[in-house]
Amino acid sequence: MARAVDVPSLVAQARDGQVRALARLLSLVEDASPELRAVMAALAPHTGSALIVGLTGAPGVGKSTTTSAIVTALRARGERVAVLAVDPSSPFSGGALLGDRIRMQEHATDPGVYIRSMATRGHLGGLSWATPQALRVLDAAGFDVVLVETVGVGQSEVEVASLADTTIVLLAPGMGDGIQAAKAGILEIGDIFVVNKADRDGADATVRDLRHMTTLGERQEPGDWRPPVIKTVASTGTGIGEVLEAIDAHHLWASGNGHLQVRRRKRAAEEIEAIAVTALRDRLGSLREGRRLEDLAADVVDGTVDPYAAADRLLAEIGA
Repeated sequence: MARAVDVPSLVAQARDGQVRALARLLSLVEDASPELRAVMAALAPHTGSALIVGLTGAPGVGKSTTTSAIVTALRARGERVAVLAVDPSSPFSGGALLGDRIRMQEHATDPGVYIRSMATRGHLGGLSWATPQALRVLDAAGFDVVLVETVGVGQSEVEVASLADTTIVLLAPGMGDGIQAAKAGILEIGDIFVVNKADRDGADATVRDLRHMTTLGERQEPGDWRPPVIKTVASTGTGIGEVLEAIDAHHLWASGNGHLQVRRRKRAAEEIEAIAVTALRDRLGSLREGRRLEDLAADVVDGTVDPYAAADRLLAEIGA
């Protein structure tokens, strides 16, 4: 029998910095607990303060090393930081890529840092379906910055941009990333571009190519954000200070012209839509079990009703 959840107490404990309470709230999110509605209602008044920074990039560019270096720099400024690392691993293996987490072990004993891995569980977009709710939990828990590190880069991973206030795209020299970024549409989602492992040959060429490509396409007006291209060597911390300056500058720009509010409203709209679609799918599932959907399908095949009329009937029956 499942243990009863005292949601108000759990939320209060998480806001007081109790790690076990925070971990339990995130587990409720991942497990799609029946208590999730009550959890989100209790968290709602406490959200909206954290800066959400997304980091994405192809495997091997040093995302976890860069994330760790950014955490170090943020902690030096006295900010509380949470890291949500979304991995492509199986939920049965704990939802973590151990190599990536080992790189962040230096923060394991820091009470001002919280690191959580989440498995994508087959969800496209590079992010777990539970990521938006997990971000709400971390935001309400009082973290100043939440870093979302995604599984990779490509057509499906651009989803991170819809969840982040600022999106950092990581690349590395010698990996053909410049061309790949253009093909994958990553140039459109990056607010900041970071060429990591810049001590390698070809770093300057990668920076030059990126700067050229970011000037192509849409015509920019005065006052528009121009994504900087920054060279780093995350393993030594080189260039990380510039990355933080760029994050601060983008946040100031977005806050000042209303862009941040627009992005957050769009994020909330997509979250609402996802919850509604999931609820509809659940209701459709119950109708399928009752064979109503199959009956309508048979009518369509027989030609006694058209698919649009059948869909209207189905929506009417589920109260949509």
